[in-house]
Amino acid sequence: MTTTHLGRLSDRVAIITGAGHGIGKVYARRFVAEGASVVLADIDGSSVEEGAEELRKKGFQAIGVQVDVRDQGSMNAMADAATSAFGKITVLINNAALFATVPMSRSPFNEIEVEEWDRMMAINLRGPWLAARAVFPAMTKQGYGKVVNISSGTALKGSASRIHYVTSKAGILGFTKTLAREMAPSGITVNCVAPGSTLSEEHPDADTLAMRDAAKSDRAIARVQHPSDLEGAVVFFASADSDFITGQTLVIDGGSFMH
Repeated sequence: MTTTHLGRLSDRVAIITGAGHGIGKVYARRFVAEGASVVLADIDGSSVEEGAEELRKKGFQAIGVQVDVRDQGSMNAMADAATSAFGKITVLINNAALFATVPMSRSPFNEIEVEEWDRMMAINLRGPWLAARAVFPAMTKQGYGKVVNISSGTALKGSASRIHYVTSKAGILGFTKTLAREMAPSGITVNCVAPGSTLSEEHPDADTLAMRDAAKSDRAIARVQHPSDLEGAVVFFASADSDFITGQTLVIDGGSFMH
């Protein structure tokens, strides 16, 4: 099936965290195709610079910024780089997370190390909070903005042997609702996407392929989920089409969890 891009993000400037690899990289490609200028932000500085250069060679507007989402100064520098390059910030996609590209352990709750628990919360929960703080002044100044958080279907169903990850993604659900209420007076909407198990790995091994394939078993749409299945929803929440929607979570998992 051919996808027609409608330029729904023309004149928008989007920061995408975790854009060096996987799903974040896919978001960046779709956003520029929809007319946005993008800031690819990731702790892997070489990957986002390479990604931005690839987009610039195709005639798109993009820069890469190395960031540590756990650090407020780094997040402020990211926002400054966006406004310096493009004059404004319209969209923030809080995509960076500890999961696949930066792997986590899959262990029972009583075997996970305290250090790993704290690192998970710092990246998956503190990161979106600090990013939102960083972009808030620019969005408030223009009286308009879009924040899109990425949770996970595991937060709605539970998932054994990864309680730290599931807890962090459940936190994003409450974070989204509260931030939506606090940012609304400034003309900023805050919404959330909760993907199902997605084949986001760039070079998956046999075990990963088997795990992603197994997720088909409880889906109404019984196939493997790919990053491209998420693009449209994220574009929707970043576009003017969703200007009267805030505080909502859209589950994209092929009909595994229905509510």
